[in-house]
Amino acid sequence: MLADLFARAARGEYPPADGSVRVVPPEPDALSAVIAFSAHHVIVTEADPDWVASVLPADDLSAPLNPPFLTELCAKTGRVVNNIDQVLVADRLDGHPDLDLAPVAESMLDPASGSSVSEHERAVCAYGLRTDVRVWTCPGGMVLIGRGLGGRWEVAAEVDEGARVRGLGRALFTAARTLVPPGEPVWAQVAPGNAASARAVLAAGYRPVGAEALLLRG
Repeated sequence: MLADLFARAARGEYPPADGSVRVVPPEPDALSAVIAFSAHHVIVTEADPDWVASVLPADDLSAPLNPPFLTELCAKTGRVVNNIDQVLVADRLDGHPDLDLAPVAESMLDPASGSSVSEHERAVCAYGLRTDVRVWTCPGGMVLIGRGLGGRWEVAAEVDEGARVRGLGRALFTAARTLVPPGEPVWAQVAPGNAASARAVLAAGYRPVGAEALLLRG
């Protein structure tokens, strides 16, 4: 269900803005989440749909992503909110990255390996939340892709402090559009307060789609 939802959204086919809330169960060992489109929410949770309906105010379109409901949902399911992110998507680009990217061996991505890459916050986070994680480094930064919520390809990038304000973030997010398999869009999640990343992602051609909160096991 989520894979089809995201595939349609990537094509600009959004759910109806009818104020509805859909509750769907997560796949075994998969992420739980609250996904927001314009006046339409999808809640991926093991909680009973009737319980969800009972705690959501019927006249508040923003309630599913507001702290009061997220707090109740996490207390009910034993999960914690990872973050509330803006979600963006971009189509794949043909060709090769316009950066000198060096792939990182898969054996170095396991946090147990003790490598400098595995200790990097972005790589560790990706390894915990995604599958098929692939990492590339370049002077001043790194970019990674992996399969996340609903099996979609997601990107994360990091720019070293000394290499910032030079357009490297935009270049890394653009490069990610060439690194996903043919025919696949690439998704980005950006914390609303991270204006630098938001500017880089938008400049790289990503389109805002909605917002979401991942709910992790405590």
